[in-house]
Amino acid sequence: MTDAVPTADVARRPWAGYIISALPVLFLLMDAVGKFVQPEPVVSGTVELGYSESVILPLGVLLLACVVLYVIPRTAVLGAILLTGYLGGAVATHVRVGSPTFTHLLFPVYIGILLWLGLYLRSRKLRELIPFGSL
Repeated sequence: MTDAVPTADVARRPWAGYIISALPVLFLLMDAVGKFVQPEPVVSGTVELGYSESVILPLGVLLLACVVLYVIPRTAVLGAILLTGYLGGAVATHVRVGSPTFTHLLFPVYIGILLWLGLYLRSRKLRELIPFGSL
């Protein structure tokens, strides 16, 4: 039995990665823009989570910087690592306030999975570093 992947699958893999990556990127960009604009739901949600209003803009800047790093191919892995840390903070926040598990607590985990899956599918070097197919 060979480990060869059909050529058509290899050619489609990066496109699937870009499409999968676009979903969390669009969500995170919308979140960052919300932190810049600061409509009432963003401000009240942040305060309900135990943070002061003064952290909203810095969080937006941090999030936007991480997303930009993620969408640039040469810095995508660094962006994914930084976004994983950012999303881990969101999980910790939801644990602390006792948010519902599947809708709030795990939502950042879902976003992180999509970020890494998209990157894995579009990055040959990452697939060589972590060869799931050869396990």
